[in-house]
Amino acid sequence: MTNPPPHAVRRCAHPVNLLHSTLYFSPDLDAGFRRLGIEDRSTPALAARSAPLGAVGAGTVAAAFYTYDHGFLAERLPAVWETVSPAAALGIRLGAVDTTLRRLLGEEAVASPAMAEAADLALRAAEGGGRHARPLYSGNADLPVPDAAHLRLWHAATLLREHRGDGHLTALLGAGLDPVEALVSHTATGRGLTPRWILDTRGWRQDDWDAAVERLRGRGLLDADGELTTAGTALRESLEEETDRLDAAPYARLGADGVARLTELAKGFLATALGAGAYPTGLTGKR
Repeated sequence: MTNPPPHAVRRCAHPVNLLHSTLYFSPDLDAGFRRLGIEDRSTPALAARSAPLGAVGAGTVAAAFYTYDHGFLAERLPAVWETVSPAAALGIRLGAVDTTLRRLLGEEAVASPAMAEAADLALRAAEGGGRHARPLYSGNADLPVPDAAHLRLWHAATLLREHRGDGHLTALLGAGLDPVEALVSHTATGRGLTPRWILDTRGWRQDDWDAAVERLRGRGLLDADGELTTAGTALRESLEEETDRLDAAPYARLGADGVARLTELAKGFLATALGAGAYPTGLTGKR
């Protein structure tokens, strides 16, 4: 079995991550938490993602999520656990995944052999991840694997997403990028969330953003227009390369052919989900 090259790992991780992340933009997730009395629009995603860690507070989530303001988190955690237990939050999120994927992909796709194949490939890959220094991957790895194929795929996509994300935080720390600098520099690539979305959902203020821009300019990573310099582009690419290296084990378990097939299947499902409006318009870009 031939190991996949690093660029193949990245190409596979991208659609797998986006399939996982459809949950956080689904009205079904918000509705599930509203039924239990949670009206704040930011809390459902925070609770659903952190629930595998238990009834944790803002400090733990700030460490594990990295790009959120601690004060913003402290307004919501651990208070949410007084209303919704972590076990209940996990039940809400799996129910929301079920209805969301059925709506976005259609019943035929959910029940298809391709879905079962994708789930099996993704789970095999996810089982190759390492737990140590990977809190979100490890917490999700302790959860039971769902029976239905589309839920198995989402569970495996979650593991793969968090495995890569945990490793990416190590790369960010190594590069000396604090949470807001990481967000600003990613947005400058044109692939990250827009500043508006980040400020609305991460709790940072405009002056936090502006200060990070100035720090990055001082390091020669952004130019006067807020664009990445040659050094900034090189840094962002080195971050992705280091993340690929740290994320290699799950995909090595599949081999080059398995990674290629999972990429093909995930891209197909993602295209259908995007066509069904999985994400709001204007989510990514530099402005």
